[in-house]
Amino acid sequence: MTESRPPFPPFDLDSALTKVQAAEDAWNTRDPQRVSLAYTPDSVWRNRDTFVTGRAAIVELLTAKWEREQDYVLRKSLWAFAGDRIAVRFQYEWHDRSGQWFRSYGNELWEFDESGLMRRREASINDTTIKEADRRWFGPRPEHERGVEFWKNEDIPLQ
Repeated sequence: MTESRPPFPPFDLDSALTKVQAAEDAWNTRDPQRVSLAYTPDSVWRNRDTFVTGRAAIVELLTAKWEREQDYVLRKSLWAFAGDRIAVRFQYEWHDRSGQWFRSYGNELWEFDESGLMRRREASINDTTIKEADRRWFGPRPEHERGVEFWKNEDIPLQ
């Protein structure tokens, strides 16, 4: 049986938005095994300054990430798409073991195979400390916010 993860490339606006929301939903589970299934078995990643290849390495990276980045909550927004590629920008919030909160800002470049699995992911991410009172998100995106670009919402200004 061949693995697949619709929607499939080439992407149009609706399918790209669906792919981005599905990624956000999966990452907000903080389940490394579940997240890894959206990637090809030999997927190549650059995550910050770390380079990994393959699902086992992805699971290892995400397991360590979510042990370090506690109470992680993510928002992704479509930036651009063409053919088998999607670019997203994102923000996520988390705290470390000492209770210090952070907001992480980043951009990702994604490339998919014909089965809709991501074969390449390149992520550039920067962190900034925040006060707990400055948190914006407290769980997965509510239904009424799905498809809303987080940086255009006046209640959620981009820093």
